[in-house]
Amino acid sequence: MTGDAAAHEVFTIALREAGDVVTLRRRTQTACRTLNLTGSPLVRMSTVVSEAGEHLLGAAALTARLSLGGRAGAAVLSLRFHWQGERQPAASLLAAATRLLDDCRTSRTDDGHQLVLEQRTTAPPQSLPALADELRGALLATDGGTDFIEALRSQNRQLLAALEESQHQQDELQRLNTELEETNAGVLALYSELAGELEETNSGVVALYADLEDKSRQLEQANQYKTRFWANVSHELRSPVNAVIALTRLLLAPEAEPLSAEQRQQVTLVHASGNTLLALVDELLDVAKAEAGRLEPHPVDTDLRALFHQLRGTLQSITQPGVHLRIPDYTQQSTLVTDEVMLTRILRNVLSNALKFTTEGSVTVDVTERGTGPERRFRFRVRDTGVGIPPDEQKRVFEEFYQVPGQHQRGRTGTGLGLPYALRLTEALGGTLSLDSEPGRGTVVVIDIPALTPCLLSPEEEATTTPTGREPAGAPQPDPLGAPARPLAEWSVVVIDDDPAFLAGFRPLIDGLVTSVTCVTDSTTAVDTVRRERPDVVLLDLDMPALDGTEVRSRLAADPATAPIPVVVLTATDPGDVPVARLEPVRAVLDKGRLTPAGLAAALTRTGTRSASPPTTLYATPLPLEEDR
Repeated sequence: MTGDAAAHEVFTIALREAGDVVTLRRRTQTACRTLNLTGSPLVRMSTVVSEAGEHLLGAAALTARLSLGGRAGAAVLSLRFHWQGERQPAASLLAAATRLLDDCRTSRTDDGHQLVLEQRTTAPPQSLPALADELRGALLATDGGTDFIEALRSQNRQLLAALEESQHQQDELQRLNTELEETNAGVLALYSELAGELEETNSGVVALYADLEDKSRQLEQANQYKTRFWANVSHELRSPVNAVIALTRLLLAPEAEPLSAEQRQQVTLVHASGNTLLALVDELLDVAKAEAGRLEPHPVDTDLRALFHQLRGTLQSITQPGVHLRIPDYTQQSTLVTDEVMLTRILRNVLSNALKFTTEGSVTVDVTERGTGPERRFRFRVRDTGVGIPPDEQKRVFEEFYQVPGQHQRGRTGTGLGLPYALRLTEALGGTLSLDSEPGRGTVVVIDIPALTPCLLSPEEEATTTPTGREPAGAPQPDPLGAPARPLAEWSVVVIDDDPAFLAGFRPLIDGLVTSVTCVTDSTTAVDTVRRERPDVVLLDLDMPALDGTEVRSRLAADPATAPIPVVVLTATDPGDVPVARLEPVRAVLDKGRLTPAGLAAALTRTGTRSASPPTTLYATPLPLEEDR
């Protein structure tokens, strides 16, 4: 839009009578011709100006000012009508002007109203002052030379020319319409042909879509079956494995009946194999959880010195002769809050993989700490001098169950889950795992994790979390209900579990901690037994016939006599899959496969003692594996 300050005024005329409107029209035509506006643009501009002048004629202090401005790289001819009073242009005039000209606008001024009409020209805006002077000269040369009659004749000539042009355009439009009708006939014929082909294609697409939808349903069903399979694996495999581990632990305990050296070695092998099988099941479950987005870390303040000491003891037995396993006696410089179990499994899997394919030389671990504040990170680098990995296989080793083919696999068992599992756990901790390898020269694996692993905790969990992470499982805890705790050795405990194999291994463990233990194998009698015994704590299994653990818990909570008694869940199901919300208010969820005397004692101590008020959930996290502690 051309502003008044930037415009060059050409003339201003007061409009008092019809002759003044004719003069305005004539001057506008002269200005258009001078600026090379001819033909339709000239007729449109002069006609709209004339109509506007005639419509506004009679308004108080009516004037018309012609000016020249610039916009968008071209000179713009602008005519502004100004008047006083409340008179307004007709809506039909404004609609026609908006359609015929480049711009038409009305506005209120300090002393009245104005109507602005604008038309772009082909003249460049750089020479506006010279163009304005040229317009003034042209107007001086033409003013006074034409009377009113001559102006009307000129107007009629222009209208006739416009009519001739309009007739020519109408003839051309008729010709185009004829051609368009012929074209439409061809298009309709082509459309009919294409419609037939499209209908046949659509029939095929519909059939394909139905087939794809059926396949999608089958895949969804298969995924549901897989989820059920993992749930069954969680209980059906972990339960007997836990029993094997517990029973072998009893046989190897110092207070057990003496075994011969050969028997002790055999039982030790069974115990180790049970732990290996349990770890493999846990890995499979964690991989499935990671795929479903349900693998969540549980950060604690982690001591790398103790963690490395444990790894040395665990891995020394699988280190081949002639290979040096170098894990540093490292004292960290800053706090590391992460999931200690996950980090242990990451390093154990990476180190096991390195030891598996290193026949001579060394496998070395080193640690660096970098960054400050929230940006602090720990970087673990595992180097080996093993067979190495070809470049085209280095991405595939992170595929589940994939193993690099070759002679190096002979005599080396494995599932192909080690590195994929380590990668998923690292990502769950908010870190990265990368690999660099060269055949014949070894491999370097770098694990980079944040010093503070983010974790979403429930309000109850946050209540038991220190600024540096979750409190250790064995830390002494005050009674959360305010009542003084009796010594653990004086407790009466009821165990509700239908698995005799588990009870055979668990009974000696709990007998060594408390005074009185009552085992209930029939869940239908559980509530009556608890009401009669009034124990200090109830240890409850979940998967039982007749009444399952959630129903038993519900009935205990509904009975005023048993509701205040703390309940701790013992389960072979992964604790992360336990429906804690349906079990509220339970005090803890403990993994049967991760029970040790010290861990169980710490968990029971955390439950506190009975109180008249309902108990609250203290924590719902698994105890670490015995070899991970």
